[in-house]
Amino acid sequence: MADDKIRNMEEFARMSGISRPTVSKYFNDPASVRASTRTRIEAALEQYDYRPNIYAMNQNRKLTKNVGVVVPLLSDPYFAEIARNLEQRCIAAGYRPTLFSSHGDPAFEVEVLETLRSLKPAGVLLAPLGRASDRKALEKFCEDVPTLIFDSSVDEIGLAFVGSDNFQFTAHITDYLCRTGEPPCFFEMKTPANPNAHRRRQSYLNAMEEFGHSPDVISVEGEGWGFEEIGRLGGHEVLDQGRFSTNTILCSNDRLAIGLLTACYEKNIRVGRGDDCAIRVAGQDGHPHSRYTCPPLTTISHNYDAVSQTAAEALFTAIEGQVSPWKSTRLEGKLILRDSA
Repeated sequence: MADDKIRNMEEFARMSGISRPTVSKYFNDPASVRASTRTRIEAALEQYDYRPNIYAMNQNRKLTKNVGVVVPLLSDPYFAEIARNLEQRCIAAGYRPTLFSSHGDPAFEVEVLETLRSLKPAGVLLAPLGRASDRKALEKFCEDVPTLIFDSSVDEIGLAFVGSDNFQFTAHITDYLCRTGEPPCFFEMKTPANPNAHRRRQSYLNAMEEFGHSPDVISVEGEGWGFEEIGRLGGHEVLDQGRFSTNTILCSNDRLAIGLLTACYEKNIRVGRGDDCAIRVAGQDGHPHSRYTCPPLTTISHNYDAVSQTAAEALFTAIEGQVSPWKSTRLEGKLILRDSA
């Protein structure tokens, strides 16, 4: 037994070499931490003869009502919409949300996390950059601050993951396009900024194989988040070169599709399902403006309400002390049929 009496959970975490949030998770629910971690904590409890002050734990949890909401790019309509939904749910639950954008920059994402750390929030709702994120920095932050990961998962980091099922997204709309016309080509960026683009590409390849068709992936040049212009310029190039092997194009996201629609318009190529149309174009995401393109864009949409509600409620539950084992929740998208395909 140690001679020095440990006075609080912070001291116990420091002496045992285990992060404060992990220790807190253990005391709220021992089953919520890994078995090896649980063994270390229980050995340290015996060594230091420490028992937490449950009343103090409950009081400390209520000291802050700040919640951070972090997305890759607030100017992206999808992330703006999901952030708006999360912000409203935080306010309705009595929290004070603060919105942050990492601007698609891994280094700036780390800066945002450090800023949040200094604010000592009750919790954070984080949509990481995915593969581009600094994994070690992300993991350390999630150990120190209760963090719910949404949109793009990074292994089993954070309290849990909530997002859309991107494999279902692409498989479902690919199935629709194959059933209603020529099988689709897949139009994407060669170096996509969107963290879910790789999953959608793989889902397209899997679906085309399952349906007995040969896949055709068209990858265009372009960097950053200006997807519409990348889609427009890439669309012009591909159309000029005759690289689309069918008259049906499935775009990796709605913003690329909007750019491709513009390229078709500028080349006097009629888009749609009618007999007088030369090409079908579909997107993915349920972009808030996809209803207002010309022609209106067929897409598969995120369930914005369900994603934001599930993510927010999972974080609030953890903040209140009911920490569950890590799990991934992936919600299906909804096919929205319009005139473009």
